[in-house]
Amino acid sequence: MSEGKLLISGGTVVDPSTKREGRADVLIEDGKITDIQPSIAARNGLRRFDASGKLVMPGFVDLHVHFRQPGREDKETVETGSHAAIRGGFTAACPMPNTSPVMDHRGAVEWVRQEGQRVGLIDVRPIGALTRGQQGEELTDFGELFEAGCIALSDDGKPLLSSLLMRRALEYAKVFGRPVIQHSEDTCLSAGGVMHEGLVSTTLGLRGAPSESETVMVARDLALAERTGGWLHVAHLSTARSVELIRQAKQRGVHVTCEVTPHHLALTDEAVRGFNTLAKVNPPLRTEQDRLALIEGLKDGTIDCIATDHAPHTAWEKDADFDAAPFGIVGLETALGVCATALIGPKHLTWSQLADRMAIAPARIAGLKDHGLAVSQPANLTIVDPAAAWTVDPASFASRSKRSPFAGHRLTGKVAAVIRHGLVAWDASA
Repeated sequence: MSEGKLLISGGTVVDPSTKREGRADVLIEDGKITDIQPSIAARNGLRRFDASGKLVMPGFVDLHVHFRQPGREDKETVETGSHAAIRGGFTAACPMPNTSPVMDHRGAVEWVRQEGQRVGLIDVRPIGALTRGQQGEELTDFGELFEAGCIALSDDGKPLLSSLLMRRALEYAKVFGRPVIQHSEDTCLSAGGVMHEGLVSTTLGLRGAPSESETVMVARDLALAERTGGWLHVAHLSTARSVELIRQAKQRGVHVTCEVTPHHLALTDEAVRGFNTLAKVNPPLRTEQDRLALIEGLKDGTIDCIATDHAPHTAWEKDADFDAAPFGIVGLETALGVCATALIGPKHLTWSQLADRMAIAPARIAGLKDHGLAVSQPANLTIVDPAAAWTVDPASFASRSKRSPFAGHRLTGKVAAVIRHGLVAWDASA
């Protein structure tokens, strides 16, 4: 559609940032919201999008994706990742720096940003590397990376093991008011584990990574964040103990935020039975007790947001034997359906709470301003059909990777359309 005026009519607006939830029409002019009323009359030259029976939410923001470019274009590119994101309801996504070359300098960051702008489907906000080459030995030039447009710094995929470097990183990033994102894993404890250490790993004869390999690192980093006053963001939480540690730290006033993935909210290590490499992720899928604790943490606000950790791989890599197959699954195009089915259906969360965890909270952490449904704000919206039942078919994914543990799963809740900068960027019915 061309730019101009667009009326989204008949929908139910759900926006926790303005505490608005109810039937309303939304008028968009020149990329911004200009009016929200129970009913807005159609006028000549006004295009109309019928959202009857659907929810109109702030655009989803994903704090944790892997677009693989530059270096592994056979797995994903900024363009294919952007197409997957928009189909999943995301209007912004934050690619991690473990590319080749690593996003540890201005040129690499600016290239990814420019490629995102060229594609033009979503806002691409890179996360820069925390250490040179992600080697964990020398901090990057934080000032250069933040100036180039990074929203945070991380060595995701590799934990920063040095306590001294982590302390310095938190102190350095504090100057810029931005977070350090940690992949919380004590690799001495995980020791090459390929799944959660427990009954299932023992039954399958696979090397397990204990829960403590995460919680030990979370405890250390919380202590450093408390000492420095720096902003720690913990990526992809997976254990009940980690949730409790962060809950207690927040109560003490520690500046910590954290995220959880849809697959950790919906699956357990039981999904690995049969040596299912599609369920091989890092951190690993854990127990039902852990899963329920993650849901409770998301519900009470201990866990700030949901992030997909979209990690595409080629078919030949994921179809290898379990030990050789890489960690990671695709998550952008199933995120809403998985979360709605795992959280809304069982009444763990309301739609307003889910909108907060998938849109408002991650936008706040990413430093995206004016993200919500209010007059004069940019019109970045996700329209959801809450009753739509569908079966996951990875062959239809826009992502280059077609390997998902949710293949064949019946989900309820689907993205119907996405409005970005006032334009219909994705319409499932079309």
